[in-house]
Amino acid sequence: MGRVFEKRKYTMFARFDRMAKAFTKIGKEITIAAKIGGPDPANNPRLRQLIQNAKGVNMPKDRVENAIKRITAKDAKDLHELVYEGYGPHGVAIMVECASDNPTRTVSNLRVHFNRNGGNLGNNGSVEFLFDRKGVFKIAKANINLEEMELDLIDFGADDFQTTDEEVIIYTSFNNFGNMAKGLESKNITVTSAEVQRIPNNLKEVNEAQEEEVLKLIEIIEADDDVQSVYHNLA
Repeated sequence: MGRVFEKRKYTMFARFDRMAKAFTKIGKEITIAAKIGGPDPANNPRLRQLIQNAKGVNMPKDRVENAIKRITAKDAKDLHELVYEGYGPHGVAIMVECASDNPTRTVSNLRVHFNRNGGNLGNNGSVEFLFDRKGVFKIAKANINLEEMELDLIDFGADDFQTTDEEVIIYTSFNNFGNMAKGLESKNITVTSAEVQRIPNNLKEVNEAQEEEVLKLIEIIEADDDVQSVYHNLA
């Protein structure tokens, strides 16, 4: 019984940790979007979608409002969007997206993470060519009839579709991200989440022991407070 309780407690804490990380990530994105495009969602499409993303992960409304207000706070720190590239153990390519108020601290921490765990931080462009930037839109199945909308979605820039039991996932090129967002909005389709992701265009095969080494590094990087997203080409 004790072991079952401990396992449940660990699972609960892991869930809270993931939720807290998601809230922090979206909060930073909201602050940056409000800084660039203004704090009014009606006039800022990126901010409007990020608020919808926040609802999708049940982020409290006051945290969303505080993230927007942060741009006018006297003690607000200037966040920078940063991208770093490198290789993990066994030649696995890794890209790290960050939002930081101290780029010197961020790159220093990342270099330590890579070096201590069998990888190395590279220069700009060292692995970017191994990834395609794609728009990824997720819509609850109840909110869209894919058969009726397929031609419209292709006109908006859809490259591919994927369906699960609960949602429809639409992929676009990076350049068509805005077109798709506007198109779905024009059709009054509620998007659960919309973001640009880096999809690997080829995968690196490793054995089970090597995979554990790579995943250990990725886990350490993801735990860094400045890190927003980590992408890799591990098969």
